[in-house]
Amino acid sequence: ARPIIQMDDLCIKQFQEKSDRLIIFGIDASGSTAMARLAEAKGAVEQLLAQAYARRDHVALIGFRGFSSTIFLPPTRSLVQTKNRLSGLVGGGGTPLAHGLENCWKQAILAQRSGMSPIIVLITDGRANITKAGQADRKQAIKDAEDMAQLIRVDNISTLVIDNSRTASRGLQSLAQKMGAHYITLP
Repeated sequence: ARPIIQMDDLCIKQFQEKSDRLIIFGIDASGSTAMARLAEAKGAVEQLLAQAYARRDHVALIGFRGFSSTIFLPPTRSLVQTKNRLSGLVGGGGTPLAHGLENCWKQAILAQRSGMSPIIVLITDGRANITKAGQADRKQAIKDAEDMAQLIRVDNISTLVIDNSRTASRGLQSLAQKMGAHYITLP
């Protein structure tokens, strides 16, 4: 005897699709940004986080200020944890832009190796004044940042640069172009 299978006998289970995208936020928390628009930058990141959470993207937070950058949050999908770490980001000190870019690049390379699609979202006023080696030298700091920008472009990492200075920065526009990044200004 042959089994009889009816439509009611079948059960279809759908799994929620999870994103393979990693959004790496590189946030300038230097003195020049803290004085001007760090709170607004955090607000912009929170809006982007809400969208990332809805798409089930992974996010990472890297802050840079003083003489180096710090990974405040390795890749996660936790919106609560991300918001808590973001609120703990305090401003002050120099702008080690190249060091921040280097940490963003390293996270992006790790993500690529694990099969993810990284996107770097850099929020800065672009006033680099601390070299990758941690020295106060504006000219070398700008060169170091440009070198990192070219490395990011060579590795074909998608990048968005959000200028949070009061007026659009030509230097930051140039850096974004070297990086192959989309450039926008924070309203």
